[in-house]
Amino acid sequence: MKRLQAFRFRMEPTPSQESLFRQFAGSCRYVYNRALALEIARHEAGETHLGYVGTANLLPLWKRDSETVWLSGVHSQVLQQSLKDLDRAYQNFFEKRAGFPTFRKKGQNDSFRYPQGVKLDCPNARIFLPKVGWVTYRKSREVLGAIKNVTVRRSGDKWFVMIQTEREVAVPSHPSPGIVGIDLGVVRFATLSDGTVILAPDLSGLEKQLKHAQKDLSRKKKGSRNREKARNRVRALHRKIADVRADFLHKTSTTICKSHAVVVLEDLRVGNMSRSAKGTVESPGKNVRAKSGLNRSILRQGWGEFRRQLDYKLDWSGGMLVLVPPAYTSQTCSECGHVSPENRETQSRFVCQSCGTVQNADLNAAKNILRAGHARLACGEDVRPAGPGRRVRKAASVTQEPTEGVRGFWPDAPPESPSFPLCCERSERDGRMST
Repeated sequence: MKRLQAFRFRMEPTPSQESLFRQFAGSCRYVYNRALALEIARHEAGETHLGYVGTANLLPLWKRDSETVWLSGVHSQVLQQSLKDLDRAYQNFFEKRAGFPTFRKKGQNDSFRYPQGVKLDCPNARIFLPKVGWVTYRKSREVLGAIKNVTVRRSGDKWFVMIQTEREVAVPSHPSPGIVGIDLGVVRFATLSDGTVILAPDLSGLEKQLKHAQKDLSRKKKGSRNREKARNRVRALHRKIADVRADFLHKTSTTICKSHAVVVLEDLRVGNMSRSAKGTVESPGKNVRAKSGLNRSILRQGWGEFRRQLDYKLDWSGGMLVLVPPAYTSQTCSECGHVSPENRETQSRFVCQSCGTVQNADLNAAKNILRAGHARLACGEDVRPAGPGRRVRKAASVTQEPTEGVRGFWPDAPPESPSFPLCCERSERDGRMST
């Protein structure tokens, strides 16, 4: 099977090379914004969408224009890749995967990409970039596979290079047969069904520094050198916070993937969970400030990135990520299956109103998630999203709501128990398993 992998290194450019980096990133941003403005103007005039080919044909004209002749100093394929990014943004919008493309701002995700022409000298830890030359980088590991593309990106006041490669690997087989359910939370980052508790790193100190740095930046005169220094301090703090969070997520996901072949996770809609509660002018929302704090806490955890890392790391190691619906996992007793909102006394305490079981609420939810994962596996379903080089299994059953409550999932459940959507029962008509 083919594996796409990215290798990220910090670059050490000379002052002249760093100046070229800024020029290349600024030129890509200009081309992107100009093409987007042109597409918007054509849409308002009732004309057709140009797309990548149409906008790429305008690049030679822009380079010959006296006002934008400086574009000729940038590698042509770098500018074309910027237009491809715009075309991909439009496609995502047309297919309702993302919102309408927005204009890029200076200092936000400054980057440029080479599709070819790059040379790598691993023994001397340097990389050749067309129209820039040989640039040294901090080598931390070997680059494996054939280079597909190279992206240079600024993070804070540092420049990094991302080298995407492709290579052929054997179909992996996971050495561990273990399966675990994971409940994600705000107070506890993750609670595993085996009782393991994982806490997120404490970033309050860095966030306090960031708050003071942002306040200091707001007081500086626009265009002054002091404002630029304050902006660099803010960028450095943002990068440090992001690095700490990324380091934690990678180490945590790697540890879990190495010790468990199957990981069951809730299919959380983080975007809906962190949506603002302020409402509209006609119907304003309630508890807007409290909801804003909750949204900030949810987004601070990085659940989406954690799920992405589990997905590809399990796939690389021969494991499997199973996603289950999150409904009622925190209200259901993992011992008897009784479902009631009153079971969750507090944020951390779970007391079953039927059998009297007392345990941590997050641990109880993790056990329910694990049981739901067993049900999905019994149905022969692999609910991971399809991706490059991934072995996708077809579902062996039709997903549907149960009609007889939790009976068959918890054998001793009373008939009056509410319907639990994660259970798995045997269909009397065709003998198949359904969820």
